[in-house]
Amino acid sequence: MEADSLADWLTYLESLHPKTIEMGLARVNRIRSKLALTPQFPIIMVGGTNGKGSVCAMLESILFCAGYKVGCYTSPHLLRYNERVRINKNEVADKSLCDAFAHIDAARKDCDTSLTFFEFGTLAAVHIFIQARVDVAILEVGLGGRLDAVNIFDADCAIVTSIDLDHMDYLGDTREKIGFEKAAIFRKGKPAICAEADIPDSVYQQIETSGAQFFRLTQEFGFSNKGIQWDYWGPKGGRHSLPFPALRGAKQLQNASACLVALDTLCELLPVSMKDIRQGLGEAVIPGRFQMVSTQPMIILDVAHNPAAAAVLAENLAATKPSGRTYAVFSMLQDKDIQGVIQTLKNAIDFWLVSAIPSPRAASADYLINEIHQAGISSDKDVIHQFSDSAAAFVFACEQAGKNDRICVFGSFYTVSGVLQYLGTQQSR
Repeated sequence: MEADSLADWLTYLESLHPKTIEMGLARVNRIRSKLALTPQFPIIMVGGTNGKGSVCAMLESILFCAGYKVGCYTSPHLLRYNERVRINKNEVADKSLCDAFAHIDAARKDCDTSLTFFEFGTLAAVHIFIQARVDVAILEVGLGGRLDAVNIFDADCAIVTSIDLDHMDYLGDTREKIGFEKAAIFRKGKPAICAEADIPDSVYQQIETSGAQFFRLTQEFGFSNKGIQWDYWGPKGGRHSLPFPALRGAKQLQNASACLVALDTLCELLPVSMKDIRQGLGEAVIPGRFQMVSTQPMIILDVAHNPAAAAVLAENLAATKPSGRTYAVFSMLQDKDIQGVIQTLKNAIDFWLVSAIPSPRAASADYLINEIHQAGISSDKDVIHQFSDSAAAFVFACEQAGKNDRICVFGSFYTVSGVLQYLGTQQSR
């Protein structure tokens, strides 16, 4: 294909495959073999229902502070596709992505094979990391683990952050089924880390099958919150008086502990110092995860899109409750547990500002409003409002909110992205 820009390439890639998501490794493995994509650097693979982005960001930051050339592949993105592929915490340039896409597309045509958008992106990211000769790559699993494109590569260390109900159409409708899928990223003789305290039996079955070295939260590693600092303990001993991660939220010590046990297990390949850990934890950033962009009124952006993430958001909102009211800028995808998210957060919200989002999978505003009513939230007090998009809902919230109120934008990456785009246009004026 002849493409003039990254935007052209992304449009082209979206048109190539009949399904947005198609589980399976045969097609993507065929192209990997054709291109001989065999990384010579260590790979840390990060899966799980929630917390993947935070773990990737902290590992990326610590390893960068330690002087390594770090590749990091995550998804989805908020504003630019380039966010998904980073080297040394910098987004790769459009040209690098376009060149990688062209390289993969040529191999795909030679093999007469179709690839999904995500599969294309995964191969492109690893190709870029190989070309750049990174010292280590952090690869975030897109969906599940066993049949996710990232799983065609072998992890030197694999982390499962949490196991909760999400993507049930693809992964199953129980934690046992979902745990089985996610734990399939573990490899024989390699560290397998689970930062989930309540581990399904299926994960133990995967450990037995794979022969991985298992490290469990509260068993082989853990942490203690000391109020203004925290302590970590793991296979290489303890690290004391650590600073809290820059990333906000109740689960971040759990996520940080998963990072530290991973680094413990890889200490011969990738040694890091206490200084690197302290600096890295303090400098890790990830947009859209309990991101506070204002204090008066308090404005919080959170991509929470399943009940487990909503529960963490509810906990974080309770810990930062202002004296005034809370406005929710809210939209979700139709294939998510919308009712579960609303039920989890309904006691934290005073006003619901609802919109659709620009995705074929989007739930309509009317559908969301009906779900809000189903949750027992009445519109008698004018607490539910409908808007054309999340930016319009956010503008209304800003007009209504006083300095002691709070605006929380949540429900989807698309919801947060719409508000971030609006804030970006306002700042550029």
